[in-house]
Amino acid sequence: MKVDTTLTGTISSAIQRLRQAGMKDPRNDVHLLIQWTTGMSWLDTLMQPERLITTEEYHQFDNALRRRMLGEPVYRIIGERDFYGLHFILSPDTFEPRPDTETVVDLVLPFLQEQAAFKKIITCLDMGTGSGIIAIALLINVPTLYATGVDIAQDALRTAYSNAKRAGVESRFTLCKSDWFQSVIGQFDLIISNPPYIPHADIADLDISVRGFDPLYALDGGEDGLDFYRALASNAKKHLHPFSGKIAVEIGIGQRKNVAAIFARHGYLFQEKKNDLAGIERALIFTQN
Repeated sequence: MKVDTTLTGTISSAIQRLRQAGMKDPRNDVHLLIQWTTGMSWLDTLMQPERLITTEEYHQFDNALRRRMLGEPVYRIIGERDFYGLHFILSPDTFEPRPDTETVVDLVLPFLQEQAAFKKIITCLDMGTGSGIIAIALLINVPTLYATGVDIAQDALRTAYSNAKRAGVESRFTLCKSDWFQSVIGQFDLIISNPPYIPHADIADLDISVRGFDPLYALDGGEDGLDFYRALASNAKKHLHPFSGKIAVEIGIGQRKNVAAIFARHGYLFQEKKNDLAGIERALIFTQN
């Protein structure tokens, strides 16, 4: 049977294949993959429906489609994802950025900008930096900020550096390989983290696109999902500037009260929360008592 290699024919066939494979949003997946494969914009694909797909493009697209049918997320296949208006490279040892985490950046920016108004240099420690998305987004928006990104995975640190260099902020971004605070030195104006917060028993129930492709250590928050908040709360104070330093975290659904209680036991005052676009409490910031 002759394959229709026009743009519109390729897209139509691919949508049907993903739909049969049980993908939730086959149309969006296909359009993202066809744009990545051909280098065309979304508008280009609308304006040139009869444009022929080359043999090289078809094989690359078909391979990507097969990977998607096995559950691999589109942005893992593409190898990068947008976050806070920037393009970030992904790697196997980094958590795929989600729009929810932009809520954390939104929450802390006013504090950093306020600090920048009367301090020449401000500092931030990003615990579990992964691909560096939080720190780099903050560095772009606060020119006098210097950030340190901490991660236990060497590959994650390499990816974070590549992303910092891509964004032009590598001179203000220091990387530290450490098991949480073990190798961290110094004090900071802000400690920020998107820690693992999925309860261990819930990992098996996650979608294959998450449990099969995000690194397990970036997901598993222990028996109740709160292990890493305990580690942050119990060790952060010696790395915060006295009185003025703050700590901010991303949280999972329904975790606000428990996380706030953990920080309260270690002498922190809950200051503010911010909801994500779905209205879910997603980011918390604490001051020192």
